[in-house]
Amino acid sequence: MNEIKIFSPATVANVSCGFDVLGFCLDSVGDEMVIRKTDKKGIHITKIEGFDLPFESELNVAGVSALAMYNAIDVDFGFEIEIYKNIKPGSGIGSSAASAVGSVFGINELIGKPFNKTQLTEFAIKGEALASKCEHADNLAPALFGGFTLVKSISPLQILEIPSPDDLYATIVHPQIEIKTSESRAILPKQIALSDAITQWANFGSLIHALHTSDYDLIKNSLLDVIVEPHRSKLIPCFNKVKEAAINAGALGAGISGSGPSIFTLCKGIQNAKNVEDAIKSVYSKTGIEFDIHVSKINTEGVKIL
Repeated sequence: MNEIKIFSPATVANVSCGFDVLGFCLDSVGDEMVIRKTDKKGIHITKIEGFDLPFESELNVAGVSALAMYNAIDVDFGFEIEIYKNIKPGSGIGSSAASAVGSVFGINELIGKPFNKTQLTEFAIKGEALASKCEHADNLAPALFGGFTLVKSISPLQILEIPSPDDLYATIVHPQIEIKTSESRAILPKQIALSDAITQWANFGSLIHALHTSDYDLIKNSLLDVIVEPHRSKLIPCFNKVKEAAINAGALGAGISGSGPSIFTLCKGIQNAKNVEDAIKSVYSKTGIEFDIHVSKINTEGVKIL
């Protein structure tokens, strides 16, 4: 095989009480990439559609992760990468992670799959760090492994796959505003009350148990963030109205996707997810803010060959 076309999915990170460690994978939105072997050594980005991104491999997230892998293998050929970018950079649904994951997954397939998913995540982290200025894997891991993932540790990298209930759907709204990750991190407190930490630990542990046992009521009672959301939600227009409308329409819960501005909801069943979509549209249609909205089953496969 000398050429491959892949789908690299969008993801939701943090998942309310799982700040910086928990994420899940979406099915209805993602980037497409074409990767091919070439006689010219090195990594060469030859085409980008969708958004204005750098073609220089050292300045492009997909290129940096691909170079990390390329430098770890011994081959007498190179790779060309075409990027069809469907996830807007800065949207809060793992745009940079999709780029970083797509390039290493595709190259790995073309050279006979010598690396496992954890090793691919380690290469992809290098690309993700270019975009976020720090090494983290809460978007990368679900894009590679699919479903829900828990990043137990970065050094050494340890990723746990968390089961997803069969009838779990997500409705995601992306208001067309920009929130810089650096700004959304700067707004967070450096210290938190012990009582808040205890509440957060309890919610997080309960959420993991609920996912393992497909306990939708417990999911609903666990999707609560008392540490990050109260601060970051101030940066997102109508956040509280959207969250209230979504829950009233049948969502199990709602929270900030990544560092925002996207807002995620989790729902039991496609009909509830569509009802929530209508409720969110009703809120944002009155604001004058342009927005995209996606309804997606939890994608348990992750990045895949098309």
